[in-house]
Amino acid sequence: MSLDQPPWPATLADGKVQLRPIRRRDQRTWWRLRQQNNDWLGPWDASAPLGAGLPETYRGWVARQLRLAKQGRQLPWLIAYDSEVVGQLNGNSIERGALQQVSFGYWISQHMAGRGIVPTAVALAFDHCIGVLGLHRVEIGIRPDNTNSIRVVEKLGFRPEGIRRAAVHVAGTWRDHAVFALTAEEVPGGLLARWHKRQPNDSIPLLRPNPNS
Repeated sequence: MSLDQPPWPATLADGKVQLRPIRRRDQRTWWRLRQQNNDWLGPWDASAPLGAGLPETYRGWVARQLRLAKQGRQLPWLIAYDSEVVGQLNGNSIERGALQQVSFGYWISQHMAGRGIVPTAVALAFDHCIGVLGLHRVEIGIRPDNTNSIRVVEKLGFRPEGIRRAAVHVAGTWRDHAVFALTAEEVPGGLLARWHKRQPNDSIPLLRPNPNS
């Protein structure tokens, strides 16, 4: 990954794993993947509290994501493996000023889970946020019962910071979220490089991988 690349749009890759910006014309692929994984992803999907407004259409949601990306406030990527779209990773709520931080959220299709794709994608995104965007801190919030998603951050060495009570509306109710974070100083050589070093000693597959947070 070159540090000379523009902040956005940015396409990142490591081997067969790629992060690329979501596009309006991805609608059919995105919807098909979501429908195929409805049972797999549904229990972990964020939802809108009663009275919070109607859900957006795909095109409206993508248009808003891309507008925020141009403003430097969002990073809406799709995850691809060997050119096949298999999931999504978003850099949400980018904060500048005294904070200089971003929050990651991600999901992957069940048929590609447990192959190290999500940790690689998170590492790519982390290095882009720190090395290219100049951010200082990356945070990931995960439901405490989403053990396989927690395994992703554990593999990458994210530090647990505690529980946010009733932090996110998920599957129809308010849910606690465990917070994990890393700062630039904690990974001076880059997270992708550290992940590659850890992989040979961390190759036991998860029995029920669920990388959506």
